Amino acid sequence: MEGDVMDKLEDVDSVYEFDPFTGNIPATKVEITVSCRNLLDKDTFSKSDPLCVLYTQGVETKQWREHSSATLRNTHRAYDVDSKSPDLSKHDFLGQMFCTLGEIVGSPASRLEKPLGGIPGKKCGSIILSAEELSNCRDVATMQFCANKLDKKDFFGKSDPFMVFYRSNEDGTFTICHKTEVVKNTLNPVWQSFNIPVRALCNGDYDRTIKVEVYDWDRDGSHDFIGEFTTSYRELARGQSQFNVYEVINPKKKMKKKKYVNSGTVTLLSFSVESESTFLDYIKGGTQINFTVAIDFTASNGNPSQSTSLHYMNPYQMNAYAMALKAVGEIIQDYDSDKMFPALGFGAKLPPDGRVSHEFPLNGNIENPYCNGIEGILEAYHQSLKTVQLYGPTNFAPIINHVARYAAAVQDGSQYFVLLIITDGVISDMAQTKEAIVNGAKLPMSIIIVGVGQAEFDAMVELDGDDIRVSSRGKLAERDIVQFVPFRDYMDRTGNHVLSMARLAKDVLAEIPDQFISYMKSRGIKPNPAPPPYTPPGHTHHTQI
Repeated sequence: MEGDVMDKLEDVDSVYEFDPFTGNIPATKVEITVSCRNLLDKDTFSKSDPLCVLYTQGVETKQWREHSSATLRNTHRAYDVDSKSPDLSKHDFLGQMFCTLGEIVGSPASRLEKPLGGIPGKKCGSIILSAEELSNCRDVATMQFCANKLDKKDFFGKSDPFMVFYRSNEDGTFTICHKTEVVKNTLNPVWQSFNIPVRALCNGDYDRTIKVEVYDWDRDGSHDFIGEFTTSYRELARGQSQFNVYEVINPKKKMKKKKYVNSGTVTLLSFSVESESTFLDYIKGGTQINFTVAIDFTASNGNPSQSTSLHYMNPYQMNAYAMALKAVGEIIQDYDSDKMFPALGFGAKLPPDGRVSHEFPLNGNIENPYCNGIEGILEAYHQSLKTVQLYGPTNFAPIINHVARYAAAVQDGSQYFVLLIITDGVISDMAQTKEAIVNGAKLPMSIIIVGVGQAEFDAMVELDGDDIRVSSRGKLAERDIVQFVPFRDYMDRTGNHVLSMARLAKDVLAEIPDQFISYMKSRGIKPNPAPPPYTPPGHTHHTQI
């Protein structure tokens, strides 16, 4: 590896996803590794804290959209992080570069190096992008290490050791794949056990070299190199034994000192491996997805008889709610086997006595609130608009708790509940909603919030919990279960057409598989084996080759 560990910045981004719109899994999965050299220094007393943001350009719209981002403290890269804000304008811009995936893959050894630009008159350093096709290995390894008698690097105390793991690439270079935590003030650290996909460690090649470097952590980022050793997945898989005690060697010391033995030893304490189950494994194994739809009938949406209302009943075209419901509903209905959806409304006065309800059936049938498919929901929605009076306040908690009651009754992994809330984003019971989300995070459920209209959706972004996990009364949500999507981002300028159903589908369902898996894993629930393919009587089953 070139230079000090912190002169080089690396991030790994896997460009592959299950496509919820087509149900396809791409034929090839590619992992892109990003590293930078000689970035501008924007911090006065230390190195920059760089952040790399990857944008992808839409095929239809040609708009740039954020794909992913990652931060490595005290190294050099495309934005310098100056606050915890997700708003990039709050950080120092360090440079940019444009390329296609084809350029990266087509470069020698699939390694593309280009200068960073974007700041006139400044040399911004360079960015290196490497691509490697990923194997289909789905195993995840869990391992724990300790070390003994590491070199003392600190003048006033012992060392503060941490380890960095690297996967070797096909061209002989190394890619960082894991970094342990720092154990303070000890020459005999015991690091916490960690999980790592076998694909990340060796890309399914059990004999590929794995390099491990040991460092002494320093506050200013100039971490001291203690030594290194190499191993392989096949070696590690032997588990705790004399084969998995490694001498930590500092090559410079070894060359200088004749009596040099080592800079300490690292021992593998435990090793286990299990296969990672996917969202599709559970669906194939019979887990049912149950969708419930909830529509915001509060007065902030505007009077349905006026054209400015989000609920405007225009005989010639769909209003914002109907468009969102149809577009999103058509995506999610494919995952619900019986296509019967409970459809609820909230925030309206109901006939005959004008009482306010925060969970009423759109079809008017409390005993059976189910509608047949998206068309059935749309029909019930239009009927409701004619009979109820938009009112308030906008309370989400009753609807969330409604679905949570059903989810609480089936926690064996056979069913998973998804609540779709369509709203104008004004919310009155934020505290109660947060509490409902924290409680719901323990259950087999997820919430998709689709925001319609032009309001500020700050409260919805907060509930999404991507940047800061939702909490209530000092309790953090066990997992992230909310996905927020502003519908206007997917509309054309007239507001009458969805620009890209595929992009809307992807973003609406983007987090559901991971949220689903996080619940199943937290409860130790494995998928049932998929039933054999159906063969009609009198037919033998032919395997297609």
